[in-house]
Amino acid sequence: MTIEQKIQQAAAEAVKILYGFEASEKMLQLQKTRSEFEGNLTLVTFPFVKVAKKAPEAVGAEIGDYLVKESGVVSAYNVVKGFLNLSISDEAWTELLSAIDADEHYGEKKADDNSPLVMIEYSSPNTNKPLHLGHVRNNLLGWSLAQIMQANGNRVVKTNIVNDRGIHICKSMLAWLKWGNGETPESSGKKGDHLIGDYYVAFDKHYREEVKELKEKFVSDGMPADEAEEKAKREAPLIVEAHDMLVKWENNDPEVRALWAKMNEWVYAGFDETYKMMGVSFDKIYYESDTYLEGREKVEEGLEKGFFYRREDNSVWADLTAEGLDEKLLLRSDGTSVYMTQDIGTAKLRFQDYPIDKMIYVVGNEQNYHFQVLSILLDKLGFKWGKDLVHFSYGMVELPNGKMKSREGTVVDADDLMAEMIKDARKTSEELGKFADMTDEERSEISRIVGLGALKYFILKVDARKNMLFNPEESIDFNGNTGPFIQYTYARIRSILRKAEEQGLKAEATKVSLAQKEIDLIQKISEYAAAVAQAGKDYSPSGISNYCYELTKQFNQFYHDFSILNAETEEQKKFRLLIAQNVAKTIRNGMTLLGIEVPERM
Repeated sequence: MTIEQKIQQAAAEAVKILYGFEASEKMLQLQKTRSEFEGNLTLVTFPFVKVAKKAPEAVGAEIGDYLVKESGVVSAYNVVKGFLNLSISDEAWTELLSAIDADEHYGEKKADDNSPLVMIEYSSPNTNKPLHLGHVRNNLLGWSLAQIMQANGNRVVKTNIVNDRGIHICKSMLAWLKWGNGETPESSGKKGDHLIGDYYVAFDKHYREEVKELKEKFVSDGMPADEAEEKAKREAPLIVEAHDMLVKWENNDPEVRALWAKMNEWVYAGFDETYKMMGVSFDKIYYESDTYLEGREKVEEGLEKGFFYRREDNSVWADLTAEGLDEKLLLRSDGTSVYMTQDIGTAKLRFQDYPIDKMIYVVGNEQNYHFQVLSILLDKLGFKWGKDLVHFSYGMVELPNGKMKSREGTVVDADDLMAEMIKDARKTSEELGKFADMTDEERSEISRIVGLGALKYFILKVDARKNMLFNPEESIDFNGNTGPFIQYTYARIRSILRKAEEQGLKAEATKVSLAQKEIDLIQKISEYAAAVAQAGKDYSPSGISNYCYELTKQFNQFYHDFSILNAETEEQKKFRLLIAQNVAKTIRNGMTLLGIEVPERM
């Protein structure tokens, strides 16, 4: 039982004995005592004033007296109007620290076979280009969210839907046929996703040239400029060829399908390298080429049941006006699928594969309306989690020099970004003298851990719903609210623990008189459980990031004021080692939920 639970239980007993009133759990509100008052935890006593028929100060004093005598954890109290500030005994803090130390994953819950099954979809790349900075934010959020949901006692399935069909894929294929000269990842020395991305850019370059020429011709023939541009975009030979290729793909043309399969394999191999470097993975990958037909079947089923209707042109629609939305196209007049249909098909396959209790989609906020509609449609079609699906919506991420445009080849490539972060981490670490007495292999590994940690932390510390500016220079700083600051503190603690071991000192819960900063630090460690629970409730990696930073900052303040290995007594040394040991453990566990590694030395 936690200190909070003991106090709440004793306070409930006090209210019943003193005032003959059964207090609900909701009425027994505990909060951290404000810094200007003495105490560790504060009980709000206003809810009991009416039943006690006494002034708030009198109620506080009566409950306070009872808690000091009966709770076993409260050593003193003071009353400020309707707030009862409680001081916790040293023995209670020591007992709490021992309990935390005994649990390697304190604050996290384990799932069992009966735990809810949560599926989380993230990444969702297109096979016509490599992953970029936007994908980095998506993948990091998705991975961290999966770890957080698991730490809250859920079974988790991490899944990906690959957009491997459509006109954008045909553009890369056509460009490779026209200008590739049989180039392969092996012959070019390029990752497969980079190679195909180059041809997507090449298509757009040639296509824009064709559009420009045609527009000029149409304008010279007397057509208005806007109309001429639209006509040129539709009739440019390259886009016509790409559409013809798409039709052939839909009709299972063997040559087109073979080329499509070969080029996609190149891309998948490239994606795998990027995911591995990023430290993310998936339990199951779905492909749109498999799901779009399933979605069409589900829509036809909904049509038969009267959920949807068919228009005169043969297109199929859902009328959502009763839900305050509009009418949504589900099948075009030629019977082909739209994105919504594909998502329905993917949901069907997933529900066949797993008994999903909750479905979380990690997708940018430009798709907010799409998921509002999808939730209603899945519910109509009988998916038990449809109505409660979670769209984990996140904002755009930009660099200081502006937005990214993949079609123009100015995309901020994920591979390049990670390589640059590792390079910057090495440079900064060398300048600060962090690499003394290390082998080149150790320096490379720590540079990787710190560089990627800086990238991940900087992105994850921001509320996912907000647009953000990623500044590589700020992220690699060893001071302030950054990944390297937290990683360096962890490495420092590990160094202290190694030195203690060399001196024959062991971390122990000895009987000592605790300083306020020691109490504050134990209290902060204990708050990890609440931080994990809140992050799971809010779907918030930023909550874990900010907790890790606050704990790290608090430890550094403590370490500045109190010596560990040179403490006055052996008992103090052992007790402070126990505090440090559990700060390190909590930092490691929290950073793991963010997908961030922590180095043993820096």
